[in-house]
Amino acid sequence: MLIISSREFRENQKKYFDLIDQNEQIIVQRGKNKSYALVPIDKTVMYFSEPDIKMRVDRSLDEAKQGKLITVKPKEISQLLSL
Repeated sequence: MLIISSREFRENQKKYFDLIDQNEQIIVQRGKNKSYALVPIDKTVMYFSEPDIKMRVDRSLDEAKQGKLITVKPKEISQLLSL
């Protein structure tokens, strides 16, 4: 893990983005009391950060906890996907 100043990050962004792409953890300190973690974001993360999608997933999890589940046999999956 590397901890760098915001100035260092500004001056060498490419270097630090390349390190992040190589799974290095980078923390940028801004002033005395603020720090930020730089992490890559993929399509999955962006998809699940959408408010509507998050609400639907949360609702589905609540329904599952309440036992409101549907069991689907493997042969039925292709039929459901064609709807």
